[in-house]
Amino acid sequence: MKKIDRNKDGLINGVDYVYTEDGLIDWRKMVKSEHLVPNKDRTSETDVTKLKDYQLIILLGGIKELAQIRGYTDVTYDVVSPSSDYVVATCTISWKPNYETEGEVVVFSAIGDASPNNTNSFARNFLGPIAENRAFVRCVRNFLKINIVGKEELGGADAPSTTNTSSTTADTTIDPRSILLSVMQEKGVSFEKVKAKLLKEDYEGAEDLSSLDDVPKLKAFELIKRLKNIKKS
Repeated sequence: MKKIDRNKDGLINGVDYVYTEDGLIDWRKMVKSEHLVPNKDRTSETDVTKLKDYQLIILLGGIKELAQIRGYTDVTYDVVSPSSDYVVATCTISWKPNYETEGEVVVFSAIGDASPNNTNSFARNFLGPIAENRAFVRCVRNFLKINIVGKEELGGADAPSTTNTSSTTADTTIDPRSILLSVMQEKGVSFEKVKAKLLKEDYEGAEDLSSLDDVPKLKAFELIKRLKNIKKS
């Protein structure tokens, strides 16, 4: 396997980077046109070079290529299944330090979900892998500030291939806080108990929580997993 050589700025030697006016890497412009296709729901144009970002779809190969160029040391998944037909995955990527992060390692997370409402019928047998793939793509896109929707984020996702794919659809995503409430009721845990626990753990912003609506979605998924592992009080 060929070793990837990076310079003191964390950049790969021999790669032609594109920069913004601020001197940061323009990751959007680093996407090769071969990894872009028209969004047929938004345009009839077939030449991707003539389309705006909202008219484009980025393919998985482009996401993977960007992640490799940017550089990462670890990718982990935390998967929960609040119900038999709903799977939520959190993808966490540890990105290698470069000059953009002032030489610091950055850990970034994103969420992907899968249910019968946002996958094709055949793919419903693969909700776990689909949720993981969606979380991966979203994590890479959001960290690198790529505002082009991923192919796997369009809903009605196909069953995943042997390579990772990804997707999440805003209008079909179930609010995890409603699931959290259901689990709390099932376990006999009140909001006050949850808040007290978060305060004890020094969770940032815990003192400002007045209801479950104030709990960030990512934290809600974590709480769902924790609560499902305890016995009913």
